[in-house]
Amino acid sequence: MKKRALLSVFDKTGIVDFARGLADCGFEIVSTGGTSKTLKENGLDVIDVSDITQFPECLDGRVKTLHPAVHAGILAMRQYPEHMQQIQEQNIAPIDLVAINLYPFKKTIETPGVTLEQAIENIDIGGPAMLRAAAKNWQDVTVVCDPADYQHVLEQIKAQGSTDSKTRFALAGKVFCTTAAYDALINQYLAGVRGESLLDSDKLTLTFEKVQHMRYGENPHQPAAFYKEVATGRHNSLADGEQLWGKELSYNNINDANGALDTLKEFGTQVPCAVGVKHANPCGVGTGKTLKEAWLAAYNADPVSIFGGIVAVNQKLDADTASELVKIFLEIVIAPDFDSDALEILKKKKNLRIVRLPDCATPNTPDMLDMKKVAGGLLVQQQNCLLYREEDMKVVSDRKPTKEEMQQLLFAWKVVKHTKSNAIVLAKDNATTGVGPGQTNRITALELAIKYAGEKANGSVMASDAFFPFDDCVKAAAKAGITAIIQPGGSIRDKDSIDACNQAGIAMVFCGTRQFKH
Repeated sequence: MKKRALLSVFDKTGIVDFARGLADCGFEIVSTGGTSKTLKENGLDVIDVSDITQFPECLDGRVKTLHPAVHAGILAMRQYPEHMQQIQEQNIAPIDLVAINLYPFKKTIETPGVTLEQAIENIDIGGPAMLRAAAKNWQDVTVVCDPADYQHVLEQIKAQGSTDSKTRFALAGKVFCTTAAYDALINQYLAGVRGESLLDSDKLTLTFEKVQHMRYGENPHQPAAFYKEVATGRHNSLADGEQLWGKELSYNNINDANGALDTLKEFGTQVPCAVGVKHANPCGVGTGKTLKEAWLAAYNADPVSIFGGIVAVNQKLDADTASELVKIFLEIVIAPDFDSDALEILKKKKNLRIVRLPDCATPNTPDMLDMKKVAGGLLVQQQNCLLYREEDMKVVSDRKPTKEEMQQLLFAWKVVKHTKSNAIVLAKDNATTGVGPGQTNRITALELAIKYAGEKANGSVMASDAFFPFDDCVKAAAKAGITAIIQPGGSIRDKDSIDACNQAGIAMVFCGTRQFKH
């Protein structure tokens, strides 16, 4: 009996050559609709599925392969005589190879203005059913869901008459991965149409596509890879960036760069801004009349920590700024675009990664999920897009902050939001002067920020990501010459801190919003 292959693909890349190779190896080709038409136009003998099922395609093509004559031919287990006898009695021929790719649901929902009806019509039903059937019966059936596998499958068939069991098992696994991702994407889309968060469901199904395999992860002994969320409709993440120069991004590069981008997004695009990050924490943030001025403010905030760090800017990078950036060792520079002269200057640094991301300063949105993997589970929360609520803002000290102090307090608050807790940020003249990140107590975070600031602490303002449990931070701030403080408030000992501010003449603002980042 001749071997039989069922080919039914939306993406017809390589299908003609694949079918011709199978025919040369003695396969009968069974096909449907557009695939059948394409193969016939290219001179191949094709058996239409309707000739096998003795049932015409109907419901605008919705039903054509959902038939026992197809699925029995795929699912019959060759080593079971009763299976083979039953399909023989029904005059059903075994199907030995199935090559199918699915309706382009992802591409459809990414199309501007797509309607729900259009999306629904691009949910494949028969394709996943046949793929899963063939994958279940992998011991007897070769299943191909990716045109990239055509050549390998053909080479094995030509060399040994069939694929080997190891290949069939691997291809079956690829099918279940593909159909799982396909269904997860449909679920994500429909939840969005209903206006629901994925957090409303008792089961969380997400789908990601690999951007790159990495040499190693956080440490050299840890394997790692970078995956991109599928069909989010957003283009402001590093996964959407274009690397123009430098060696491949590492696991730590991507994690740190994400911290730089999150901070940058707080400042928009109207005023030039530069963000310097080291180990995912801001170490220098500045704004200015020009990008060069913004970068110099960020650099001067902490010239030591930025060495080997990551810089992100919110406007097209010019040659003047590039000339300053190359004076120190940096791992990555990210910008929405680059002047040709700026690129030429930056490319003189052989290993500097240069990344173009047009939407790098576009804010995140609340529908984005923030996820942290823990042993045995996954912590999921809505993206933190709240800076503060205007109605919660109140001055609690006797002295009100000046207009300039208030501007600097809000600047510092934007930065402390993206600094690991416990976090303290000092700022002056639209730049950070000291950052104290990730300490086990708040006073140590403040002492660290004051140490980094040095003389610049005098006249700076201070932001704290959470309330002060004691008045020790206020007293230390007064000693360092800090003039104003912004914090959420909410401690049972708030009065102690307020009294200490009043004694020192420090202005204190409660914003009512905690900004923990762990």
